[in-house]
Parts: sequence; structure tokens; C-alpha cells
Amino acid sequence: MLERLANLSFTTGIFPSRYKLGHVVPILKKPTLNVNNPANYFPVTNLCTFSKVLEKLALACLRPHVLSSVNFNRFQSAYRPGYSTETALLKVVNDIEHSADEGKCSVLLALDISAAFDAVDQSVFCKRAQVEFGVNGTALDWLQSFVTDRSQYIAVGNEHLETAKAPFWDHFCSHYTCLRSMTSFAQYHQ
Repeated sequence: MLERLANLSFTTGIFPSRYKLGHVVPILKKPTLNVNNPANYFPVTNLCTFSKVLEKLALACLRPHVLSSVNFNRFQSAYRPGYSTETALLKVVNDIEHSADEGKCSVLLALDISAAFDAVDQSVFCKRAQVEFGVNGTALDWLQSFVTDRSQYIAVGNEHLETAKAPFWDHFCSHYTCLRSMTSFAQYHQ
């Protein structure tokens, strides 16, 4: 049954709207913090299991396509098998040491752009996936359907606040962080 639903979603290019609802639970950052201060919490969004299964299946199809694109930057470390922050750091240290051995001066500018990913507009993301990575047709329709018209509600104990429309990136799905990161990284390093 799940296989049939997944195939139907991918062949029609439609991510089922019933799986776009996020259940947001505020989690206290540290047990020693004041529980009455909302700034001391971070939101964790739970999505239904089938939504996560569809994400993972779509990523399994899209990741090889993005990685093989001429627009994919070979220095992208995040969300790639065999690459990590440690391998990125080793590359930077090696490059600095190599420059020092040649008597050159090196300057390292480090930016934390992780919060910038949360501000990426869905239409811009989909357009870049299409133009720069060749995601077209039903795959693009599915991606657009996946990132639009999401809603969420906040739950504290047994209380649920009213369901409201939510921007995709406010409760983005973990597997798509990967694709989003890859497409965004390519823009900064061309």
C-alpha cells in the first residue's frame, strides 16, 4: 500500500496535502533555563512517518542527479557520504599550510550561513533546482508541491494551538535540508 501511494505521488508530481501538517513541540534548550521564557525553547517539528518516507525516497532519486551536475561544487561537504565538517576543516588547514610553505599569506573568512538557508524562498529554491540542476517535469512538480502549502500547529502538553499556514523553511524536512544546502552552496562558490 505504501509503495503504491509513493509511486502515485511521484508519477503525478503531487505531494499529498494530508502529509504537510507539522506538529511543533517546544523543547527547553537546557534544564536550568527559565521555563516561562519562550526564548529558552527551540521548536521541533514532527511530521508523519509516511511524509518522511516520501522525503527519503525523493532524496534518493534527486541526490545523484544533483551530485552529478556540472553546477554542483566539489567543495560541498555537508550531506555527502564520506564528507563532513572534519573533512572540510582538513582541506582548509591543508591549504593554509601549503600556502605557508610557499611563503604566501593566507586569510580565512568564516561565515555562519546556516540561518540564511532558513530564509530561502520556495520559488527561488525550485527555480534554482530547475535552471541550475536540471530538475524538470514531474520531478519539479513534485518538488514544488512538496515545499508549498504547509501548515503546522504548536502542542504543549495536551493543548494544541490553532493550525496555521507555515512557510516551508519554518519546519523544513531534514532530508531536504541536504538538497537545499547543495543548491545554495553552489551559488556561493561559482
